[in-house]
Amino acid sequence: MNFQLTQDLINEIEILIDVKNRLALIQKCENLLAPDIAEIIEVLNLNDSKYLFDVLDDELKADILIELEEDLREKLLENFSSREIVEDVIDNLESDDAADVIQEFSKEKQEEVLSKIVDRQQASDLVDLLSYEENSAGALMAKELINVREDWSILRCVTEMRKQAQDVNNVYTIYVVNKNLELIGTVSLKTLLLTPEKTFISDIYNKQVISVKTNTSGEEVARIMNKYDLIVLPVINEKNELIGRITIDDVVDFIKEEAEKDYQMASGISDNIEPVDNVFTLTKARIPWLLIGMIGGLLGAQIIGLFQIEENPILAFFIPLIAAMGGNVGVQSSAIIVQALAAKNLGLDNWAKRFVKEFSVALINGLICCIILFIICTLLYPEPKLPITVCLSLLTVMIFAALFGTFIPLILNKYNIDPALATGPFITTMNDVIGLFIYFSIAELIL
Repeated sequence: MNFQLTQDLINEIEILIDVKNRLALIQKCENLLAPDIAEIIEVLNLNDSKYLFDVLDDELKADILIELEEDLREKLLENFSSREIVEDVIDNLESDDAADVIQEFSKEKQEEVLSKIVDRQQASDLVDLLSYEENSAGALMAKELINVREDWSILRCVTEMRKQAQDVNNVYTIYVVNKNLELIGTVSLKTLLLTPEKTFISDIYNKQVISVKTNTSGEEVARIMNKYDLIVLPVINEKNELIGRITIDDVVDFIKEEAEKDYQMASGISDNIEPVDNVFTLTKARIPWLLIGMIGGLLGAQIIGLFQIEENPILAFFIPLIAAMGGNVGVQSSAIIVQALAAKNLGLDNWAKRFVKEFSVALINGLICCIILFIICTLLYPEPKLPITVCLSLLTVMIFAALFGTFIPLILNKYNIDPALATGPFITTMNDVIGLFIYFSIAELIL
């Protein structure tokens, strides 16, 4: 049955913490999974969170930590010595999760924690993982995996797998390597179970294997795993040596983080922030685009001032309409392009086709809106020049906004700037300013 966090459960746990009933807390949590306990810890105040975390066993602590937000994780570990961090946390996590925890420390703290790791191979693996660029395949991978040599028999293969499996939480695929440890294929557990013991791996393994290199971007890793319906993906170095694997849970976490980041950027938030961040951090993340929006508003006011609006004050009535429609169309177009870029469905070979499609959509939508608007304007203002002015302006602004929303993400992507930047206040502000200029320019020509 799915876990449901209720206020009654929270109240019960808070009471047990207040009376320091450690045994009852342990019993309350013994049937809960790590993500469920993490959910409880996140809603408690900091002191209660620390107390509950402290009563749990080390292995459960480690699993809970990787489910928590970074800020809370840091606060729970602040009173841990480097040796306690290693013994209670690092030693109970797979290498990728352990590296994520260590990466949040300062450089000095990282070195101190790594120096306390007794297993030097484990320490070396963590140093290696920490050296890769953030959100690359190397940074996402775990070192724990099972590999067998092509010249091994099934019997020896099973023996070696039993040794290796002690360090691997989940076995999805058995990788086959040659004498140089180069990845050459895979073999399934089913095949191993159904094949006679004296058979050699070289006779049964699957030579078709999909892999990525350590410098492959996280976006590309996610795209490959989605395309081929993979739950695990091997990682190789420049020598084609098998050095790690990326599991589906890590990719899901990466996709979630990237989606949150893109959503924040589209909303005009410049940094990757969390709800628990302090007021200064939240302000710093939001103010840049608010200032840009304010400057855009001032430019719009200046544009209005350039034209003799007092001669036709009725034009002011339609300013919100022109600005809103231009902004909406621009955001829609840019969102479609950003989605296509993220899915690798848009390249230099088909951008012209996309241009024509967006132009056509904007033209059709613009004509539909203009017909409706013309009827309404004609009923309200029988003088034909005003409905013609407003409708022609709206059509022009909608077409321009669609093309602007199409090209800006492409340009940003070309210069390695996150195109998600173009789906929010930037597009809206620019379309407002240019849309007003188009509106009043057409009005000056017709009226």
